[in-house]
Amino acid sequence: MEQRRQKALEFLRNNHENLLLKLEEFIRIPSISTEPQHHSDVRKAAEWLADHLKALDMEAVEIFPTQGAPLVFGASRSGDSDAPTLLIYGHYDVQPVDPLEEWEGDPFEPRRQSNLLYARGASDMKGQIMAALNALQAVQSAEGSPIRCKFLFEGEEEVGSPNLYPFIQTHRELLACDLCLNPDTGMLGPELPTITYGLRGLAYFELRLRGPSQDLHSGSFGGVVHNPAQVLCELIADLHDQDGRVTIPGFYDPVLDLSPEERQELARLPVDEAFYQKNAGVKKLWGEPEFTPLERVSARPTLEVNGLLSGFIGEGSKTVLPAAAMAKISCRLVADQKPEEVKQQLERYLRKHLPETVSWELKSLASAPPVLSPRDSRGVRALSTALEAIWGKRPLFRREGGTVPIGAYLQELLGIESVQTGFALPDDNAHSPNEKLNLQTWSRGIEALVHFIYNLSEGGS
Repeated sequence: MEQRRQKALEFLRNNHENLLLKLEEFIRIPSISTEPQHHSDVRKAAEWLADHLKALDMEAVEIFPTQGAPLVFGASRSGDSDAPTLLIYGHYDVQPVDPLEEWEGDPFEPRRQSNLLYARGASDMKGQIMAALNALQAVQSAEGSPIRCKFLFEGEEEVGSPNLYPFIQTHRELLACDLCLNPDTGMLGPELPTITYGLRGLAYFELRLRGPSQDLHSGSFGGVVHNPAQVLCELIADLHDQDGRVTIPGFYDPVLDLSPEERQELARLPVDEAFYQKNAGVKKLWGEPEFTPLERVSARPTLEVNGLLSGFIGEGSKTVLPAAAMAKISCRLVADQKPEEVKQQLERYLRKHLPETVSWELKSLASAPPVLSPRDSRGVRALSTALEAIWGKRPLFRREGGTVPIGAYLQELLGIESVQTGFALPDDNAHSPNEKLNLQTWSRGIEALVHFIYNLSEGGS
């Protein structure tokens, strides 16, 4: 087995440029899932992935249509009979590019600069998908893969994965496996390999308030008609107390407390106030004072205003009293919060605090439960040893503030755990202009995944 392992690693080193060109080809497809004008591009990205899986000599490849973006499935030829089956997850959709004027080049024309690759999707997460596929290609080149791999790629992760749960629910036999690898969580630094054992969930809402039947002259009706924009601003201001705690009754009731041991482990991570200040570009942090910044963004729930819209926002002045106001509001959830319960809590809050002078509507746009996985499973041991083989140090274990729905869905529907890692870095500008991928870290990550596959076939060590 060791000879096969070394042959696979040699394949990567000899084919680095070709593998990188393939990634750039994939990135050029503007698969923005949230924008209707790019829905055909989303489909094109799914077809590109299916073609690439076929080129890797998969035993089965299929594109499954959904009410939204298609899902792409693939299965490699069977490995050793007593080896586990690994499901590898990824999403091929990307975020919008706005504000376009802040990009230093075409967001979908990959640009290499030093050891960085700039483009939308380079880090989140087309680069991570190709890392996994390249690792499989490498082990296949060395007398075949010792384990069986299945792949599930979706095109709606950036909009909350609305069709992922029902697909898994109705395709349990197709997706049957022993564990899942989710390479969508990233590293804390280029020399800090990381395994993520916790992910926050999401409850995303659109709140609309309505006052008068149309925009009004503010001189004629100001002081008589309650301004929906004012009502919305007052409501939002009251959603947090002065220490940053969410004021919705019951919001924190199900939250699992951090144990002293877990707080000690998290405190070992090289993430302090200066880290967040630097990466966020702010002078001072904010939030619950009894928790560290890392605990706040990974093990505590939050409520954020993602956008506001009301009245006249063009150049110059127009004295109107707006007829309506809208806010996008998202809650990041931790174990054991449930998105549907958070919605009910928010609705009760709105009924109590919004005045009769306005009408309102709360719409759910996206939701996903949180994930908390064991730190001592076979898959985690296999990955930990693999990362240490490449980086020369034991990986860090952390919770992450973002949301990836697949982990919770697989726990519930298939009864399997996910091993969560990735080779994106905190300064990759994911979701922002000038997104980039560190190519050295990416290449080392692919080698680590080669080790991971062989480690799994040998029992996890």
